[in-house]
Parts: sequence; structure tokens; C-alpha cells
Amino acid sequence: MIILEPNNLALQTCLENCFSSVKKEVVDITLVDFDNVLYHVSTPILTEKNLIWVSIKVPCFKELERYKVQEIIQKEYGQYLHPELKVEDDYSVTFQLDLDALPENSDELAKHFSLLKRNIFLAPFVQAFNYFDTKPEQPGEVMNLSYRDGEYLYIQAMEDRITVIFSTRFKDEMDRVFGKVFLQEFVDARRQSLVSNAPQVLYSTKEPPLEIRNFPEQNHGQDFSHITFILFPRHFKDEETKYKTVSQIQLFRNYLHYHIKCSKAYIHSRLRNRVVEFIKVLNRAKPDTSSQAEKKLASGRFFRQQRSSLS
Repeated sequence: MIILEPNNLALQTCLENCFSSVKKEVVDITLVDFDNVLYHVSTPILTEKNLIWVSIKVPCFKELERYKVQEIIQKEYGQYLHPELKVEDDYSVTFQLDLDALPENSDELAKHFSLLKRNIFLAPFVQAFNYFDTKPEQPGEVMNLSYRDGEYLYIQAMEDRITVIFSTRFKDEMDRVFGKVFLQEFVDARRQSLVSNAPQVLYSTKEPPLEIRNFPEQNHGQDFSHITFILFPRHFKDEETKYKTVSQIQLFRNYLHYHIKCSKAYIHSRLRNRVVEFIKVLNRAKPDTSSQAEKKLASGRFFRQQRSSLS
């Protein structure tokens, strides 16, 4: 099993190539990320090849604006926002980079932009962390994101913990079976001493968790599974731990479905290999009818039966 990286390697490589190219060329590249996120790296003005735009399209960006995503963008990428705050058509945010005014560590800049999706989805988590730091006496608002078509993410800060809930849908019956096995392992794995400090994981299929039952407009049918992560203060004690925790939780849904597909591919390959072996056994069991039947006489000679031909 592997852990997916939070950065988009394709975007990072694309920007590194643009930064290191001696001859500036016109760029027009569209990239795809998890959760239906799109990137567009382009040269908006053909006569000014030193300027490139980096745009990102996040389907749930309007919902993220409720949780002050603009503050996150300003903090992480403020100096690279378009001077006139222009946004490319059909995209959520647009940044402008001047290839003639790059910092010395341009590779670090490319790496930072490859984390753009992760940083944008930080917004509701930052709100939850900030609310928790106020030492509240009652639970905070349940923040919800429709981060995929028909699938939801819920975050709530409470007095002693932060709860993160994924409502994911398994459209295929086989995926539901694999998902149940994987998710039950997440629940049971915490009993091992090596991962005893990991966030507590709860898994349910029939009834949604109590925290999200006030969202009746969102269909929680039989094909939904609800995975709850309970984050304790040790999981967000400092900035580095916060980033690490959020990076891993954001990719949980993709991590789960990635390994479901890998498991199905492995089983299919085993089935194909077994079918090949069975075919070999059947072929060996066939009688050899290629040579004509011969009989051995008492004298030691062979008698070969001749077929009569009708004239």
C-alpha cells in the first residue's frame, strides 16, 4: 500500500520546465487533479511570453469562500495573484508569474504551487483549528463541502477534539465489499501498539453519524458509507503537524478508491492466470486424434487400418 502525495507532480514538473527554459515559448497546458480539480498553465499575451498564468478550478470553491479561503490564498500566494485580480473564464483563481522576476529558489516555488489544491482545501480545517484554540464550551458549526458530485465532507470543532466525516458513495457492489474490508481494517488497526496514537476511526453504513443528521437534504442512502476521523490535540499541536494531518485526511477518499482499484486489478490478474492454467490442463486431457490408429499383431508387425473410399 502507498501513501499518495499531496502535491500535483504534473503541475510541479510543468512549472519547473517553464522556469528553466532558456527560450520562452507559448504555453497552453491543462492538467487534472483528484476531486475534479483542473489546472490551466497558459501564456495569456503572445507578445509577452515572460508572463504565464496558473489557474485552478475547484468545483466547491463557492462553498470554500464561506470558510475564508481567500485569506488562505492571500497568505500563501498573495504576491502572485493577478495584479488586477482577474480570473480566467470558468476557473476559480488565477495567478500571474513573471519568468523574468523569479526567486532564486524557483524549484521551491514550483513545489509550492503544486500544493495549491491542498492549501485551498485548508480553509475549513483552519477555521476548525482556530475555533478549537478559543477553548470553546460548546461544539462549533458543522462545516460541509460537496467536494465531489454527491459526496460530502464535514468538519466540526468540539470542546476536546475535531471531527472529520467523509460521506462517500460506492456505486458498484463490488467496490462496496472491498471498501467495507478496507474501512474495517482502519477501525481495527488502531488496536496495534505502533498506531495507537493515530486518529480514532469510526465506520458506519446504515445510519449517518449524529453530527450530520441535520443535513436531510443530502441523500444518505444505502450506497453511502460514513467514515469518521476523530482528531485529538496531539494531531494538530503545531503548524507542521497540522499540515501533515490535513494533507493525509484530504487524500483519504482518493487513497481508499485507489487501493480498491488496485485490489480489483490484482484479483483479475490472478483470475486470468488461473484460467490460463485451467485451459492448459484441458488441452492436455484431450485425446490425440492427429495420428491414425495402429494395432500391433502377434508377429510384432503393425496393422494400420485403411479407410475405404467410395467411387
